[in-house]
Amino acid sequence: MSKAHVQQVAILDAGAQYGKVIDRRVRELAVESILLPMDTPKSELEIYRAIIISGGPESVYGDKAPKYDSGLFELDVPILGICYGMQLMNYVSTGGTVLKKDTREDGPCVIKINVSSKLFDGLEPEQHVLMTHGDTVDVVAEGFRVIGMSGNLIAAIENPERKLFGVQFHPEVDLTEHGKEVLANFLFKIARLDALYTMDDRQDKAIKYIQDKIGQSHALVLVSGGVDSAVSAALVTKALGKDKVHAIFVDTGFMRQDESQKVKVALENTGLKLTVIDASGTFLHAQTEINGQMSAELTQTTDPEVKRKIIGDTFMRVAEKAVHDLHLQEDNIILVQGSLRPDLIESASTSISKAAQVIKTHHNDTALVRKLREAGKVIEPLADYHKDEVRELGERLGLPDEIVWRQPFPGPGLAIRMLCADQPYITEDFTAINQQLVHLGGTDQSITLLPVRTVGVQGDGRSYSYLAGISGKADWQELERLARLVPKKVHKVNRVVYMFGERVVGPITEITSTHITSETLIQLRQADAIVNEILQQHDLQRSISQVPVILFPVSFGIQGNRSIGIRTIITRDFMTGVPAVPGRDIPVAVLETIVHRILKEVSGISRVVYDLTSKPPGTTEWE
Repeated sequence: MSKAHVQQVAILDAGAQYGKVIDRRVRELAVESILLPMDTPKSELEIYRAIIISGGPESVYGDKAPKYDSGLFELDVPILGICYGMQLMNYVSTGGTVLKKDTREDGPCVIKINVSSKLFDGLEPEQHVLMTHGDTVDVVAEGFRVIGMSGNLIAAIENPERKLFGVQFHPEVDLTEHGKEVLANFLFKIARLDALYTMDDRQDKAIKYIQDKIGQSHALVLVSGGVDSAVSAALVTKALGKDKVHAIFVDTGFMRQDESQKVKVALENTGLKLTVIDASGTFLHAQTEINGQMSAELTQTTDPEVKRKIIGDTFMRVAEKAVHDLHLQEDNIILVQGSLRPDLIESASTSISKAAQVIKTHHNDTALVRKLREAGKVIEPLADYHKDEVRELGERLGLPDEIVWRQPFPGPGLAIRMLCADQPYITEDFTAINQQLVHLGGTDQSITLLPVRTVGVQGDGRSYSYLAGISGKADWQELERLARLVPKKVHKVNRVVYMFGERVVGPITEITSTHITSETLIQLRQADAIVNEILQQHDLQRSISQVPVILFPVSFGIQGNRSIGIRTIITRDFMTGVPAVPGRDIPVAVLETIVHRILKEVSGISRVVYDLTSKPPGTTEWE
């Protein structure tokens, strides 16, 4: 057995949205890791120096619980169970139980830890961590002891004699402030691994992968101007040479103000042979086949998943036509996509995970793309990377800062930053949920339910739930506290915003019918341009990782009007994150200027709201 092989860590995938982030964090600590199915046989796991079991959306006692080798916990190697992984090691050990209790935890929490445990060596007794679970360890199995508590819920356990360690929180994400130290303790002080794995190793492997997969064929790169596709193009060019790389930029009509021209100039300055295609008219009226049925046109579609699939499939069809028009031989072309691990994990791509749930389908992982992938016509050289790693690779490849540090902008563009609806979203329990929110408010703030829903991630699974709005005094510390509290107490809510303007006394039950049209695109494009102009003026576009601007159909009593949402995210891993808190991460005066200008300059806007939700329970985008 080679030394390099025994230095690997096996990560067993139980379906976690953060499964690949565990992998990323381990690599960041210069340890090589491999992501394996949960049911990998014991005989194949014996070669690894340590094992980490990820979280997952299922219950360990449920019919859909991922299968695993019954000998897993008898291996003579250290095992770290995260969330579901901890529950599993307790549940299958003598006397251990796991229950679904009245309290669930989705978001940042404070826990107390026992610092005498090797797992927590060097840490303070109180830790800020990310929790996302409904089930909880109830009775601790024989031989285990509790080494962490979140209030009255068990947050960590260990059985050092059996080399078994479990944490209910997610040490792999940025929201767990000292999670990296927890993983380092497990890898170096418990598993006694060496830090030997580097970014240079990975770049060399990526280049070899490209050369092996493309061979004598040519590469077609679909670029958007974002860092992912630009780095993919640069990496493929380094691997194959410029003559074998063809880049196409498809203008969908959903770009930001003046974005298409900026993208064209920036990419041509890198030396790419670029073809620009204006397909804006094609996309607005596009349809696609979903489960054997033809969808409505995009302009008549309200379902966010259908919107993404229409745009993704249309994108591929436009690209196929471009290949034909450019007289490239289709059987000699391999499509190169800039898909990252977070994209594929959220789409539940089988190329990454067999067990993850779909949070949202990314435009570069639709059914049509998956067919091409299965046929060997797609390669994704960045599928093992996260956003910050891609930026580091882009700098190593010599790309300019204006591309490397460009804020992420989704391929479907403004089309998925518009919440479309014909009717208000009002379920039978609307009034009961609203009353729960009213009781959580106080003398200075009111909380009300809004009749729309947004996409979130709760308990490692997809949620498509209500949006709650807070109004009243802009005490940002108190507003941050309420935004964390609401999803924990009211499980049908996955996103919380602050509503600028007069205090709102609910319930709010009316919306303005909203679809992707020229009119709504103008409203959103204007608001987005104002936000980005002001952020750039105050040099906030690096400190704040991403700032989606959203058009949503709540009229707030003004017939025919809509509203604008501002979503800020501060993150490094782009799988989790926190909002930029006014007064701490973004000056209050800057935010007030944005709100004033949007209401003054963009016609048909009733209110501006500010998203205060961490990720999870809310995703970065609203849909």
